[in-house]
Amino acid sequence: MRFVPAVIEVESLSKAYKLYARPGDRLKELLLFNRRRMHQEHVAVDDVTFSVERGETFCIIGENGSGKSTLLQILAGIMRATRGDVRVHGRVTALLELGSGFNHEFTGRENVMLNGAILGMATADVTARLGEITAFASIGEFLDQPVRTYSSGMIVRLAFAIAVHLDPDILIVDEALAVGDIGFRQRCMRRIHDMRARGVTIVYVTHDSADVRAIGDRALWLDRGRMVEIGDAREVSLRYIAALLEKDSLRLDREHRRAASAHVISSAAPEQIVTGLAAGLHRHGDGRAEVLGIAITDERGRRLRDITTPATIVIRVSIRARAPIDAPIVGFLMRTDQAVDFSGANTRREDVELPPMQPGEIHTVDFHAHLPALRAGCYTFTPAVADGTLEAFRLCDMVENAAPLRVLTSAPVRGLMYVPCVSVSAEVVRRAGGFQAAEKVRGNPLPYGRGSVS
Repeated sequence: MRFVPAVIEVESLSKAYKLYARPGDRLKELLLFNRRRMHQEHVAVDDVTFSVERGETFCIIGENGSGKSTLLQILAGIMRATRGDVRVHGRVTALLELGSGFNHEFTGRENVMLNGAILGMATADVTARLGEITAFASIGEFLDQPVRTYSSGMIVRLAFAIAVHLDPDILIVDEALAVGDIGFRQRCMRRIHDMRARGVTIVYVTHDSADVRAIGDRALWLDRGRMVEIGDAREVSLRYIAALLEKDSLRLDREHRRAASAHVISSAAPEQIVTGLAAGLHRHGDGRAEVLGIAITDERGRRLRDITTPATIVIRVSIRARAPIDAPIVGFLMRTDQAVDFSGANTRREDVELPPMQPGEIHTVDFHAHLPALRAGCYTFTPAVADGTLEAFRLCDMVENAAPLRVLTSAPVRGLMYVPCVSVSAEVVRRAGGFQAAEKVRGNPLPYGRGSVS
């Protein structure tokens, strides 16, 4: 068995802050030689122990105030722990809260040189990388302007460019990418994937569970400073999202408690009901309704295991109420083999309003989905049932990755899918009266179906 050394070792780590009701209380406490306590103690990180192996991407998740940023600042050497030990082996670059590590009176160029010096790099080495850093940051003439004149997006661009181009052994990223625009964020994620492939150790804090599943090897879930779970990134992120949904459902229940509807409808015909979910699938929700089954078929109702796209498929989902459900919503998520939520639909989004349900009643919903040409691979479908509106709902049941579908392709697809483009000559455009008219001559718009209820 090959031994992979840990580059970050954290043992029984805690960080506590002293909170004073008034600024003067701190001075009083000092003058009294701490004989009288004038503060309350807030424990931001409480008895946390873990290690990160070389080349691993380690994600830290948790709600706001759970201690994630405090933990990263200790790992980066910016803050001292109150108790416990931290050992970090290797050169660390950190992208923490906005503007952290910058002198705002210095220019961008001067801050690049300053960060290199802090990392112990020779001036010549930093200068050699300056061109790559400025090209990646894309802030133009602002490179020679004081950082205090930068927008938040420009600060993030420069900070990330510095962090990834100064040859770190360990990269620490704390939610800063959420500030950048989507184009820059995609560039950053590509760079992170490149660094993973080169064996750089990455510690990544984010609220985006898709990022955790896409790049994480392991994840640590923190809640109020304490460890809830540590393990496989996909498994931990799924349980974290389930806990958030359950918490939100309880909040909505307290805020919007109302009497159950008295309307009764007939159950779906037996031949229309799908059942037979595999054992061991991850499920979460409050249990007031359940997903009975999901089937992926063609338009004639024949079950599909693989398909060549573009094509039309039918996603049939059957649900059963266990308690009164005032406003049922049925939907599904479609995921790639990299655990990225690719697409989805639900009855409310498709303007289909389901009637209220009483315990024991069953609804079956068919979604007619027109798939474009997709990248070949295995996709999964996650069915769900909720109660409420698109803006405020309580999740009743969600069954993770309940149905697989292998997508084949007759032609290479760049990215996740191929988007058809209308190609017409200039002569046709002029004769047809412009592009829109030409599209009617040569184009064939993609259809989009709606969910149907049976």
